[in-house]
Amino acid sequence: MPRIALASRDKVPANQHEAFDRFVKERGDIPYTGPLAVMLNAPEMLARGEHMRAYLRGEECCLSDRIRELAMLITARENDCQFIWFAHAAAGRRSGLADTLVDNLRDKKPLTGLDPEQTAVVEYGREYFGTRRVGQPTFDRALAQFGVRGLAELTTLMGYYAMLAFNINAFEMLPDAGAEAMLPV
Repeated sequence: MPRIALASRDKVPANQHEAFDRFVKERGDIPYTGPLAVMLNAPEMLARGEHMRAYLRGEECCLSDRIRELAMLITARENDCQFIWFAHAAAGRRSGLADTLVDNLRDKKPLTGLDPEQTAVVEYGREYFGTRRVGQPTFDRALAQFGVRGLAELTTLMGYYAMLAFNINAFEMLPDAGAEAMLPV
């Protein structure tokens, strides 16, 4: 059960009403769960975050959909974030990630048969989230796969989704029931 009530226009500062109204008009409603439901309580912050999300999820980002989805799933798994996992497991499968990869990642089983890009993402994310650092060998392998720009985008994508996971987990936002299995936590 979420720890807060739905955001509403009358609960945000008057100087953020315009940002609130713009978001609700563009979206069509007020989100009742997930990171946007939390962040809408600070509509200007949400608007700025949406610009980052649009870049990282859009065509300007040099990472493939498959790699972006894997990065989001690694971030969800390493942060035990049900909402992000649920939102991206099926999308990861549609982007070309093997069912066994998604299932084994969810269940914390060994990951086998990964290509070099996938291996770089998994090692990079797990090492960072596990130690709050990335050692030189892991960094070098990721850099060799994605180049400086790609690695900067990968790092920022994982950081952005970690920020979303922090909001989701702290405010106890859970996904609606659906086809994907929940994370065992």
